[in-house]
Amino acid sequence: MQIQQAVIHIDWVLPHGSNLDMEQTMIIQKKNLPTGSPMPMLLLLAMVGLVASGGCSGGPSRIVPPSISASGSAKRAMEMYDTDGNGLLSEAELAKAPALRAAIKTLDTDGDGKVSEDEIATRIRSWQASRAGISSVLCYVTLNGRLLPNATVTFEPEPFLGGEIQTASGVTNFNGVASPYIPKENRPSPDMPPGLQLGFYKVRVSKIVNGKETIPSRYNSETVLGQQVANDDPAILSHRILLKLKSR
Repeated sequence: MQIQQAVIHIDWVLPHGSNLDMEQTMIIQKKNLPTGSPMPMLLLLAMVGLVASGGCSGGPSRIVPPSISASGSAKRAMEMYDTDGNGLLSEAELAKAPALRAAIKTLDTDGDGKVSEDEIATRIRSWQASRAGISSVLCYVTLNGRLLPNATVTFEPEPFLGGEIQTASGVTNFNGVASPYIPKENRPSPDMPPGLQLGFYKVRVSKIVNGKETIPSRYNSETVLGQQVANDDPAILSHRILLKLKSR
């Protein structure tokens, strides 16, 4: 028998003052079921009911996208990365902006291979229009083609987005899989479930062994890794963010 996983994305609605601990990622492991078996519907309905129920003592609170200025963030992005001042981020400039480079398929709406201030602003507005406040994602991490357990995967929001989007992190399991989330104490609201807010992120992978970093700096302190968290991002749609690291 083969174990399957199903990842559920929900537009979260939780009751005010809820003590529901959602630290577990929204993954249902269908153990002892053959590949292709349907998910037990009662289990799915129970989970959705648990999350969506407003309870008897208060109305529901919707987890909404961070309140950020699309135009202001786009302007700051250009100030940070448009080093030649021509109003466009070239391939060389995007190399310094890994989050934007990773999102090029949804950013570059005119297909010229470059990113403009208007394209960044439009992308941010699309997150806000989606009304999705948080997303649960899985990161699959390998080093030289081998699963990488016990590594910390950190999603650090691009500074040009301002201070509304929080850093999220998670530790890979023995299968090299991590589900980053914002620590409870840093979440914008107490009833916010674990996961990541929509945004542009630099991704850093670190594994300390005997006090020494074992992952090359290009994946942490000088990271070249980036990711957009948005409902229409290809990696988010596939429920698989693949981080294929190499030691050389």
